[in-house]
Amino acid sequence: MPLTLTLTEGVLPSGTEKEAVKQITDSLLRTHGLAGNTVMTPNVTANVHIVPKGFSFSGGNDFSGVWVEWKVPSFALSDEAVIKEHFAEVTEIIFKLSGKSQPKDNIYVNVVHAVDGAWNLDGVAMTNEELLSAISMG
Repeated sequence: MPLTLTLTEGVLPSGTEKEAVKQITDSLLRTHGLAGNTVMTPNVTANVHIVPKGFSFSGGNDFSGVWVEWKVPSFALSDEAVIKEHFAEVTEIIFKLSGKSQPKDNIYVNVVHAVDGAWNLDGVAMTNEELLSAISMG
């Protein structure tokens, strides 16, 4: 389940990006009841993009933003209560790691769902049913 964390330069103190990824990953696993799952945990991957100041925009004007985007199978982040809990936690994680200086209304969280059967785990394309079966083994 890839996470893309995109930040305007300076939003987080340098070096705290790894902690942000760890906390966001832990939140995703916990809110789905998968904390400690040996199949899912190593398959939650992430990459961080730092956008130079002056290259992030809102309404066409410079600003400092944070974008947190998950790409997941359609069964993940599909329950409204889980979405609200996880998104609120992610917003709070970024807010706190920024020293409470990043406005919460400039922290954006979204999810993109994959089509059933279009997910690769351990080098094999799997349906949602196959994924859930594999995850249940962990």
